[in-house]
Amino acid sequence: MSRSVPTLVVYKPKPGHEKELEALVAQHWPTLDRLGLATKEPAEVFRAVELDREHRTDMPPVFVEIFSWKDEGSSDVAHQTPEVMAMWEPMGLHMEDLKIIKLEKIS
Repeated sequence: MSRSVPTLVVYKPKPGHEKELEALVAQHWPTLDRLGLATKEPAEVFRAVELDREHRTDMPPVFVEIFSWKDEGSSDVAHQTPEVMAMWEPMGLHMEDLKIIKLEKIS
């Protein structure tokens, strides 16, 4: 039996591109779900503000998404799926940075 893959994604928008990126992130999990690449548990998406060492909150926002791929191979399939690539490619136009982190539950 294949296991789901909990994943955390941090999207850092380019300055002035927050709304465009937020709209694309909102489409991410529904698209993966419709294609059977993610688990049925909806993604959680957050707007996050990184605090600097002085605890200022005027840092630019990032978007954080937590979802689970259906199994280990789903990400590879997504990279070969035109519908997913049609969403990911525009994301790149609006992002300054992207971090994808595989989560492993320890308790």
